[in-house]
Amino acid sequence: MPLALLALAVGAFGLGTTEFVMMGLLPDVADDLGISIPSAGHLVSAYALGVVIGAPLLAAATAKLPRRTVLIALMALFVAGNALSALAPDHGWLLAARFLSGLPHGAFFGVGAVVAMTMATPERKARSVSLMFLGLTMANVAGVPVATLMGQHFGWRVTFLGVSAIGLAAIASLALLIPRDHTPAPQQGLRGELATLRSLPVWLALGTTIAGFGALFSAYSYITPMLTDSAGYADTSVTLLLALFGVGATAGNLLGGRLADHSLRATLFGGLASLTAILALFPLLMSTEITAAVAVTLLGTAAFATGSPLQLMVMEKAAAAPSLASSANQAAFNLANAGGAWIGGLALAAGFGPTSPAVAGALLSAFGIGVAAVAYAVDRGAKPGAGRERVVAGHVPQQTEALDGVS
Repeated sequence: MPLALLALAVGAFGLGTTEFVMMGLLPDVADDLGISIPSAGHLVSAYALGVVIGAPLLAAATAKLPRRTVLIALMALFVAGNALSALAPDHGWLLAARFLSGLPHGAFFGVGAVVAMTMATPERKARSVSLMFLGLTMANVAGVPVATLMGQHFGWRVTFLGVSAIGLAAIASLALLIPRDHTPAPQQGLRGELATLRSLPVWLALGTTIAGFGALFSAYSYITPMLTDSAGYADTSVTLLLALFGVGATAGNLLGGRLADHSLRATLFGGLASLTAILALFPLLMSTEITAAVAVTLLGTAAFATGSPLQLMVMEKAAAAPSLASSANQAAFNLANAGGAWIGGLALAAGFGPTSPAVAGALLSAFGIGVAAVAYAVDRGAKPGAGRERVVAGHVPQQTEALDGVS
């Protein structure tokens, strides 16, 4: 695997850390700025809104630029947003800075996934994408806990200065490790990128992402009350259990990338089926402390085993101009975050019990299997012998025979 993937992973680590650290710093931010916890919670939403808006817009706006240049510019915007967060004098400024920080998130992962795939040999494409996403999962294992402790002991502003430093390290890594000849300007330009969004297979792939990760966030958004009210854990134990989720997510990400290189479609269906089963069993698994810890770990494993296959599937469907579609998939992840949390909240509000968001998530995951099955049927119904466009290192589409496990 090229060393350049390390640069992408460093950037992903910084993005993942700043995305999730705010959840642990909400009380500190609220006390310092003199606002309520619900008002501070808008800072989480502002970042997510930035991701959803920025992913397609920035990918489209930079469609004619060399991808290496785009990645460095996006990380520079990330550094600026976090530095401004550290210096924000009041809630309004911090809200705007968090929105700015979120703008490059989706586009970085989208363009980075394309770069990672083009630097790898054909039999290792999914694995290379999973290694970039390794930075995101490791952020949940190490980045977020360490950044949260920094904020609690030295002030939340120090946390965002630290994240800015990670961004600067990512810029240096991108400049030093990513070769220019692997990231030329796309030949299609903005018009070619936008044309990919008229494709039904692309929309089916995005729909699978929303349903599959909506299932995850339906449960994960309410994992703390499940662990305390159902499994009987103390509040102080939740942080360690969330680290177990990060460990499971890291293992699932690596496993999914390796398996997807052998059979993308089978890995996707297997991951969604496993996620459905685990979520459906949550009411039983959350009955004891030991099985609850196992459930949290398996939830991360099953969900993130589908991450690389979903990203690769979107790029396969938009092989002629993958950057915009790949970035749109990152926006889909964040829509899944918001939509899944909303659906899980409906289940709780209806009085179905603390584990009901997981059951709702199981239904969403099953729906995701249905969307993926429709996508598979569309592929099978394509004209026989037509082949499919694949992305190659020079970004020039070429027709190849359908690969086992992809079509």
